Amino acid sequence: MNVNIKIIPHSKQRYPTCGDWFYDANSNLQIRVSEMSDGRYEQLVALHELVEAELCDQDGVDEADVTAFDVAFEKRRVAGNDDEPGDDPNAPYYKQHQMATAMEKLMAVTLGVNWQEYEKEINSL
Repeated sequence: MNVNIKIIPHSKQRYPTCGDWFYDANSNLQIRVSEMSDGRYEQLVALHELVEAELCDQDGVDEADVTAFDVAFEKRRVAGNDDEPGDDPNAPYYKQHQMATAMEKLMAVTLGVNWQEYEKEINSL
């Protein structure tokens, strides 16, 4: 399997998200990260998506179920709500998302990223 990570304009995401992962027709992992002002932010999102995808694969959580949950979550999002779909305990990938976020936060500290500023930019996309 190959892993392909691309930084793209936020408007090119499949749905409103700063990070997305899916498998292509050749079973290669594709990760899409929204372009941001700081490359470290993009690296953090890419890390999160990679960890989440790998843990979902290991635990038998289907990518189609993850995407369907995220799309439905975004459709019912209320203005001003900045929650991430994966933080909903009903998310089929809740456990995997939590671990990916923990890894992301560890890396943020290592890279010297202010988590509040990082989240502020993500929420402004």
